[in-house]
Amino acid sequence: MPEPFTVVRSRVVPLPVDNVDTDQIIPARFLKGVDRAGLADGLFADWRSRPGFPLDRPEYRDARILLAGENFGCGSSREHAAWALAEHGFRVVVSGRFADIFRNNALKNALLPVTLPSGTCRALMARAAGPGGLELEVDLATERVRAGDQESWPFAVDPFARRCLLEGVDQLGYLLAKLPAIGAWEARLPAPVETRRLTEPEAEGGAP
Repeated sequence: MPEPFTVVRSRVVPLPVDNVDTDQIIPARFLKGVDRAGLADGLFADWRSRPGFPLDRPEYRDARILLAGENFGCGSSREHAAWALAEHGFRVVVSGRFADIFRNNALKNALLPVTLPSGTCRALMARAAGPGGLELEVDLATERVRAGDQESWPFAVDPFARRCLLEGVDQLGYLLAKLPAIGAWEARLPAPVETRRLTEPEAEGGAP
């Protein structure tokens, strides 16, 4: 089960690239298995040979927040993209816009997609890429992103997904937690009444 999502404070990894599709996040050659273990090794595998790629820089080694460009997670619907990001250690991805399927996959896998205005994302990107970098605090309970004590921005998450993240359950776990309440409700129902089978005349409205 995922850990309950409380408040994430972390240095931000800037990825100033728009239209990052799921094949770039996790190339197709890493999709042969259904086990999430090891998928972090394939995260941005075709980009990590580039000198200075952020995920390979020591200052971002333990970062838990990815700041991405516009339209992040477009392309195919592969859930492995969300798996790989989560396995790497990310709990939050911030962008001005997400592909709908990626957003839904992320929320189901304990990865929080935070949508902020595009102008805000560009300003944060410049700060994250500058000297000293940028640290953000993401508070799901209050649905706010903070940079220090003076700056904050609201965001919105689907209420059911938000509840699951805060409680540290997936959709199945949420349903299973309701089993005691379901059993108690069933116990209060009256016992079923046996009805005798109608004969043909009765079924047709005739005399018994």
